[in-house]
Amino acid sequence: MKDTAVLRPDLDAVRRTVASPIVTRFAPSPTGFLHLGHVVNAIYVWGLARATGGRVLVRIEDHDRIRSRQTFDAALLEDLQWLGFLEPDETDSIIRQRERTGVYEAALTRLRAVAHVYACDCSRTSFHGERYPGRCRNRGLTEGPGRGIRVQLEPGVDAADDLLLGAIQQAPAEQCGDLLLKDRDGHWTYQFAVAVDDLHQRVTLVIRGADLLSSTGRQVRLGQLLKRCGVADGPWPPRYLHHPLVMDEGGVKLSKSTGATGVRHLRATDVTPGEVIGRAAAAIGLLDSVRSVEARDVRSLFEIGPRGV
Repeated sequence: MKDTAVLRPDLDAVRRTVASPIVTRFAPSPTGFLHLGHVVNAIYVWGLARATGGRVLVRIEDHDRIRSRQTFDAALLEDLQWLGFLEPDETDSIIRQRERTGVYEAALTRLRAVAHVYACDCSRTSFHGERYPGRCRNRGLTEGPGRGIRVQLEPGVDAADDLLLGAIQQAPAEQCGDLLLKDRDGHWTYQFAVAVDDLHQRVTLVIRGADLLSSTGRQVRLGQLLKRCGVADGPWPPRYLHHPLVMDEGGVKLSKSTGATGVRHLRATDVTPGEVIGRAAAAIGLLDSVRSVEARDVRSLFEIGPRGV
């Protein structure tokens, strides 16, 4: 059995330390169908929001126009509704990143006033490792087709608080170098679009899988720059919670191509929504064994006492 202290945050601490009102988001990418890993994220997002009186926003992160598909977009929402997570007000407020090009362009224009933003023609294969060495920083390239856009990140440590992991300190300039905002195909990057959207939507609690932990420092830094140049006046940085991942039998994180754990596959085998939620909760140790848990009751997985686990 996993250590429950690592799986469940202190709800009193959440209420006390997360900027009010508590606003979090469920933000899938429509590049495949929902699987148990997404269900785990939904459990944390809706469970903690309902246990603390918070609000859930639904955001479709389809910034990657090559891999995103309308079929997956519709299927994600249909599966969420089948599971019982989506509320009517959440459905009405869904935003899609593909519709927010003007918002990102305006943010980029403002960002130029407080940071060095420049064109870059480097491909990932032109440098080794994750860190970009700044080759195009002072080349004075003209922005245009086939060239990405980066922002120079100054040295320094960025701090954030994680409700499961505690204090996080990361040095984005050392981790990734100058950050890519728009790629060479003209697509807004995950890091930039998410930072802009979290600020605009006044998100106060970011709940996501532990595989995205390394993005925290660079998004905190971007948010600071964006707030400094007046992109939005929302609270920053938000609090974070990086939850455990569902692994396959080989110890590899589930992917959207994993058929046997896909919600669509499970629906075809006549399991109930509660059984799917229970299977996801048990997969990471929120339950000792699989049992049915309805979406309306996922808050009980984080509460201590007669109603909780």
